[in-house]
Amino acid sequence: MGRVKKLSRPARRGLLVVHVVASASWLGLTLGLLALGATAATTASPAAVEAGVRSMKLFADWLLLPLALLTLTSGVVLALGTHWGLARHRWVFTKFWLTSATTVATVLALRPGVNSAVAAVAAGEALPDAGDVLAGPVVSLSAYVFMTVVSLLKPWGPTRRGRRERARRPGARPGLSRAGTA
Repeated sequence: MGRVKKLSRPARRGLLVVHVVASASWLGLTLGLLALGATAATTASPAAVEAGVRSMKLFADWLLLPLALLTLTSGVVLALGTHWGLARHRWVFTKFWLTSATTVATVLALRPGVNSAVAAVAAGEALPDAGDVLAGPVVSLSAYVFMTVVSLLKPWGPTRRGRRERARRPGARPGLSRAGTA
């Protein structure tokens, strides 16, 4: 498998800004969805329920998927274009799979749940299930906060592949990280 060309410093920095802004926006949007869902699930006002779920639909239809895809794409390009790699460090690999899973969950669970809530409320019915408007944002927000912590702390060290690549580097000493400590 050929090596991917590393990103130049300006390209890496620009892409890092895009990735952080998209990720933070996705997290913030999900917090907003949770607030709207909690309002719709707990209020006695039919107008407030309808406004809450319609706002959730607007955000879910126009913002969630583009932010999810931008976060995923920029993260993959950053991983492949830097020394971190996509499968060299457990924290990067974990973030990749969690981002992929939450992107798929947005399409297959969150958006359909919001759409069914909007359809019911628009037809004059009560909110069918508070879980439709609460579960997705709660799970997503938990995953995004976890991924943010993982990004900052970079725990767990290299994967098996990362250890093999490190050992093959000229002048590499087994068992030592880049900083020179075990």
